[in-house]
This record gives sequence, structure tokens and C-alpha cells, in this order.
Amino acid sequence: MGYVNEAAVKRKLGIPNFRNLSKDKVLKLAAAMPEMATEVRLKLIEQFPAFKDLGKADIDAVKEAHKSTLAANENSQNHFYKASQDQRDALQADLGRDDLSWAQREALHDRLDQNVQRVGEKDSENKQFLGAGMKLVATAGAAALALSVVYVGGKIAGASENGSEESQ
Repeated sequence: MGYVNEAAVKRKLGIPNFRNLSKDKVLKLAAAMPEMATEVRLKLIEQFPAFKDLGKADIDAVKEAHKSTLAANENSQNHFYKASQDQRDALQADLGRDDLSWAQREALHDRLDQNVQRVGEKDSENKQFLGAGMKLVATAGAAALALSVVYVGGKIAGASENGSEESQ
């Protein structure tokens, strides 16, 4: 096995102790687990019962950021749609005037058409934005799940290796 003791693992991660293990170092630690001696892996896992909590905290942070972004996006969308509706109302009122020439009416219709096109473009843009946000949340969820699987897998692998060593 690559890492035969905790000191070797700390050297590999570039940390003096496991108390202040950063999130990026947790991922490196999880990736290095298969290379560790069983005893070292089990000792490390005992020190990190909060692996699951770390992943959950990350997911919660992403969810909160996503909620905040969605709320800001909804507010922005509402302002845009309100302004667009106000413009359409004003153009409709202008079209109701009897003193307009045909050219003026055509120009107002063109402006109405542009307004409706912008609303459609904004709607498509918003759907793309929402889709990208959902991908981010899904990616964060998958990362937390993967971290949990590594944690549980390391625990199970360590326990089964211990059991097979004891039976020899």
C-alpha cells in the first residue's frame, strides 16, 4: 500500500493535522484512500464522521445560493415583463389615436412587434439560465453523493479487509 501511516497521508496532503482539513483536501484524501493501508484508512475514517456532514453542508450552500439566484432572477424577470407590458400599453394607446398617418401606425406596429420579440428572447434566455442552474445543483448533488460513496466504500472495504486478515 502507498500510505502506511497517518503522517505519510498528511505529508501527501500538505497539512500539519486533520483538524483544519479544507474541502479541496477532503477530495484529495478521498481519492487517496484506495492507496492507504487498511489500518490507516480506518483510523482516518474514525476521525471524519463528519464526511457526510461536509457533503451535506456543501449541498445546502449550493441550494441556498441557487434559491437566492432564482429569487433575484424572478425579480429581474418581473421588472422586465412589467416594463415591456407598460411599453405595449403605451403603444396600444397611441394606436388608438385618430390623427395618426398610415406610416405612423406602421411604425407603432413595428415597435409592438419588436417588443413582443424581445419578450420571447428574454423568455428563452431565462429558460437557458434556469437549465444551467439545475445542472449546477445536480452536479453538486452528484459530487456529494460520490463523496459519501467513497466514505462508505472506504469503511466497508476497510472492514472487509480486516475481517479477511483476521480469518487468515
